[in-house]
Amino acid sequence: MLGLNKRDTSFLLIVILLTLSTPFLMQPFAENSPLAQFNGGYPDLMAKVAIFGIFAMGFNILFGLTGYLSFGHAAFLGVGSYAAVWMFKLLTLNVLPAVILAVIMSGLFSLLIGWISLRRSGIYFSILTLAMAEMSYRLAYSVLTPLTNGETGLQVRPTDPRILDSATSANYPNLFGLELSASYHWKVLGHDFTFNVGFYFCAVIAIIAFYISMRVFRSPFGMMLRAVKSNQQRMSYTGLNPRPYTLAAFVISGMYAGLAGGLLAAMDPLAGAERMQWTVGGEVVIMTILGGAGTLLGPVLGAGAIKYLENIFSKINDNVLHDWFSFLPDTPFWAGFPFYSDASIEDAVVWFFSRFTGEGWALTLGLMFMLVVTFLPGGLVEGGKRIGGLFRRKPKGDGDDPEHHPQSTPNVAE
Repeated sequence: MLGLNKRDTSFLLIVILLTLSTPFLMQPFAENSPLAQFNGGYPDLMAKVAIFGIFAMGFNILFGLTGYLSFGHAAFLGVGSYAAVWMFKLLTLNVLPAVILAVIMSGLFSLLIGWISLRRSGIYFSILTLAMAEMSYRLAYSVLTPLTNGETGLQVRPTDPRILDSATSANYPNLFGLELSASYHWKVLGHDFTFNVGFYFCAVIAIIAFYISMRVFRSPFGMMLRAVKSNQQRMSYTGLNPRPYTLAAFVISGMYAGLAGGLLAAMDPLAGAERMQWTVGGEVVIMTILGGAGTLLGPVLGAGAIKYLENIFSKINDNVLHDWFSFLPDTPFWAGFPFYSDASIEDAVVWFFSRFTGEGWALTLGLMFMLVVTFLPGGLVEGGKRIGGLFRRKPKGDGDDPEHHPQSTPNVAE
C-alpha cells in the first residue's frame, strides 16, 4: 500500500489512528478530577505537538540519517513564518497558498545555507549553521526591518490588501472559508473533548510529512544518507560524491522546518524574529535526541514530550502546589534545630518543587534530558523497546542460532 510493505503499512495506520485520536489521548482525566491539571487536550497544545513533530521529523532526516548536526534550523522555521504571514497580508487568508509559499521560500534559503555550510563537516558544520541562524536573527531585527517589521513582528491586519479575498471575507486564517479557530466540544462522562479545525489540519499535514519521511528512510536515497553517516571517506573511495546527497537532505530538512513555520503562522497569524533564535534550533535537537535520533517515531515522541512538559509544568504555580501538599503538617520545618523559622513543612516542600515548575520548568526538562542521555542513549524509543522486551518471550538457547538463519531487515520504526 502506497509503496510500503505490509509491516510499514500497519505501522503507518497505527500512527494515523493515534494522531487523529489526540483529543482523547491528551484529555484522560475528567474536568472535576484533581488530576485535570495534567490534561493537555486544548487546541493550542495539540497543534504545537503536530507542528513541532513536523519540525523534528525534518531535522531527523538530516541528523538522524547523515549525522550532520545543525543548530541553525530555527532560521528556516522563521523564514516559513514570515513567508506565510506575507501571503496572508498580500494575497489571501487561505492557509494552503501560505503553507506552499513557506515551504518554497525555506527550501530556497536552506539551499543557500546548505551550499555554504556543507563545505565543512563535524563541529565546523554545526558552528557554521549556528552562525548563519544567528546572522538571520540579527538581520530580521535590523537590516530587514522593512520585510520583518523588526521587534514588533509581522501581523495580519484588517487593512491589508489581500487581493484575492473579498471585503466580507473572514479576518482569520481559514481553509476555504472554514476558520482554523473553529472548535467542536463533546462533553461526556465529565470529560470535555475539543475537536479543533486547526489541529486536524496540522495533523493531516503531519501524517503526510510522516509518510514522506518514511519513504525517504526506505528509499535508496535514504541508504546513501546512512552510508554518509557510516563512513563518508569510504563512500568517496567508491567514486560516489556524498555532497549532493547531504545537500539534498539539508534542503528537505529545511523545507520541513519551513512547513512547520508556515503552520505556526496559520495557527497564530504573526511572525517575529524570536522564532529564529538559536534556542529554538537547540530545542529541535533536544526533541530529536530525547525521542530517538535515526528513528521515525522518536522525534515525534520527543516533540510531544517537550511541548507537553512546557505547557503543563509551566502553569503549575505555588497555589497549585499548596493545594497538592495541603495534607502535610503545619509544624515549623526547623523546629528543634539551633536556628528557627516559621516556615512549615508544607512551605518547604512547595518551595522545593516550585524550582521545577512554573518559570523553572526548564530545570525539569534538563534533568529528564540528562537521565535519558545517560541511561537511554536511544531515547524514548529505546525505553519502549526495553519495556516491550520484558514481556517478550526469550528465544530458546538464549538467542543462539546454530543454523545461522539470516536476520530480518529492521523496521523503519526501530
